[in-house]
Amino acid sequence: MADLDEFDRKILRLLQDGNRMKTEAIGEEVGLSATAVQRRIKRLRDAKVIRSEMAVIDAEAVGGMIRTVVGVALERGQTDVMDTFKRKARREPEVQQCYWVTGEYDFVLVVVVRSTADYEALARRLFVDDPNIRRFDTFVAMETVKLGLQIPL
Repeated sequence: MADLDEFDRKILRLLQDGNRMKTEAIGEEVGLSATAVQRRIKRLRDAKVIRSEMAVIDAEAVGGMIRTVVGVALERGQTDVMDTFKRKARREPEVQQCYWVTGEYDFVLVVVVRSTADYEALARRLFVDDPNIRRFDTFVAMETVKLGLQIPL
């Protein structure tokens, strides 16, 4: 959807900061009526510009988590092998993000687990027991310096 006007961009910026903002408040901020804001938000959702709306949970508040970034190199870069790995990564709830990338790795994943034992079990399912994985490197996050999914508009 390339036909975003300045009102749409302003609405999206506000929603990225917190999507619980009332349409009346958004309207005041961007200079539209609440009804016009509601119509625009519905159009943005229908067009999949707004892909998802969720709560961001603080990992420490729910008992702490181990966040890792994992680089995965496949044995072969064939389409069927890549598609199989993509499906496997999508199925795992611990995999928060998965990117097909260029460079040394074929994929980079962001993974959140409760314990090293949970990571070991996930690593076995996704990497160790898969003959199509040539190598994987795990980087344990020591501190979350910035966390977000905001798109600069």
